[in-house]
Amino acid sequence: MSEQRWSSGIGFTLSAVGAAVGLGSIWRFPYLAGAGGGFVFIAVFAIACLVIASPVLVAEIVLGRWSRHSPQRAAGTIAAFFGFSARWNVVGWCGALAGFLIATYYTVIAGWVLAYTWFFLSGHYATAGTAAVVAKFKTFTADSFAVSLWQLGFLALVTLVSSRGLNRGVEWANRWRAPALLAILLLLVGYSLLNGDVARGLQFAFAPDFTRLTSAVVLGAVGQALFAVGVSAGIMIVYGSYMPAAESLGRNLLVIVGAIFVVSLLATVAIFPLVFHYGLNPAEGPELVFQVLPVAFAEMPGGRIIGALFFALLVLAAFTPSIGLLEPWIAWLHERFGVKRKAASSATALACWLVGQGSVLSFGRLAEWHPLDSIPRLASFNFFGLMDFVASNVLMPLSALLVSVMVGWRLGYRVPEAELSGLSPAMRRLLMFSLRYLCPCGIIVVMVMGLAG
Repeated sequence: MSEQRWSSGIGFTLSAVGAAVGLGSIWRFPYLAGAGGGFVFIAVFAIACLVIASPVLVAEIVLGRWSRHSPQRAAGTIAAFFGFSARWNVVGWCGALAGFLIATYYTVIAGWVLAYTWFFLSGHYATAGTAAVVAKFKTFTADSFAVSLWQLGFLALVTLVSSRGLNRGVEWANRWRAPALLAILLLLVGYSLLNGDVARGLQFAFAPDFTRLTSAVVLGAVGQALFAVGVSAGIMIVYGSYMPAAESLGRNLLVIVGAIFVVSLLATVAIFPLVFHYGLNPAEGPELVFQVLPVAFAEMPGGRIIGALFFALLVLAAFTPSIGLLEPWIAWLHERFGVKRKAASSATALACWLVGQGSVLSFGRLAEWHPLDSIPRLASFNFFGLMDFVASNVLMPLSALLVSVMVGWRLGYRVPEAELSGLSPAMRRLLMFSLRYLCPCGIIVVMVMGLAG
């Protein structure tokens, strides 16, 4: 049983926000919104956060706080208390494994971001137009040795902070990260509003156009809601296990979801006016950050500083979620084998880096290697794509579904009122209704469509 606790309610709140508000909100959300038609995607995303992702978030926190165990043991411990099978531990194992697989390639991207921050700070970024920017990115990512070192450097920073402990490390990092990230984001928003094509950018993002509403947009928005809120990766279960007993779930839910909305919308405002001002495509995929925006940074006045600030923002965005993704395994190693936190942090980060080399090489010499090319649905995926597919399309939805079924159906109203502190009786009934009906239906549809391609 975990004896660690956040020093205060605000410590949990900022850490939960720090785990949820990451690259998914600042990088992934704007390009998905661009591809999904702006306002329509944002509206569906907001509904999905409230109706599907938020109930799962509450359920995961409840499992952690009620059991006081690592995600790998939380659900089974509660199940055994009521005489149910301890095999319900599969709930936490699915999420923790999904989180680990995500960390193996998430930290590769974080390494790219860290490298690009240095490129702009040092002035070593492409300035000769789109072709030069694209060529630099492809040359950099194909240099597996350099990318591996940048990933290792990022993981070393994560390990340094995590090994300091829950309060002096994880909580401390989230306390300073929140204002720093918000300050940089507001500076970029101000610059974008002063120098970008505000009218076209904001019209694209926020003007209603329901002709853009398609099943693909809905599925993308629901998937992004689960990704952005930080559920199904074991993070909220382990953070919940450190949560003070009387801390209000209702207040924390509002703060976490509200922070995700605010940061996602601010990132959209920071990016779209500049995209339109420089004649770029707002519907670009992941290339938007590394192959599209650097073109604008190279052309704009003060682009070196703005580019450095932007990538520093992404470093901050990636940092505390990476700490959270590894925390379930650090907690489990300590709980199961008595491994001290410093050793557990180092071992987990090393394992993450080693597995991550497959993703690093997926942009280099193993770019054309397709591990499961004998399976038609998976034949096109290299190692990087396969890790993303398994984590995002299989393990995360499966974990969210199992959480919904366990808390909504197996436990139901057995959940003590004390574990639902801050939720009114009406909100508790709505929570159970969502976990029993709305969440499973939405998650199954997303999962089936994701697997079907």
